[in-house]
Amino acid sequence: MSSEPDQVVVHSGGCHCRRVRWEAEAPASVAAGTCNCSNCAMRGITYFTVPNDRFRLRDGSEEFLTTYTFGTGTAKHIFCKVCGITSFYKQRGNPGEVALSVNCIDAGTIAHVEVTEFDGKNWGY
Repeated sequence: MSSEPDQVVVHSGGCHCRRVRWEAEAPASVAAGTCNCSNCAMRGITYFTVPNDRFRLRDGSEEFLTTYTFGTGTAKHIFCKVCGITSFYKQRGNPGEVALSVNCIDAGTIAHVEVTEFDGKNWGY
């Protein structure tokens, strides 16, 4: 990896079966989070967010997506209906952003990941 940590790069990623593919502009070093809400704790996702206008779903991916909601129904847990992987989703608290799974980004563009824990279990229902 040759990019500087603060440099904005185009990350490519997607699901396990590769039917869902996307690109996102974000720094090479990202501040990511884990969440202990009932859904995130079971999925074990580590995520970072990008503004909606810096995320692009590649052509043909939409037909392979499905969405699960619970609680308030605001968060959109989007996943591939073929392989079941959540490579990105829409958080309840950040409607103007897309949350990306660090583990679903193709190798070569992430320089560093700083992970913090978010207490989603006790966050304002």
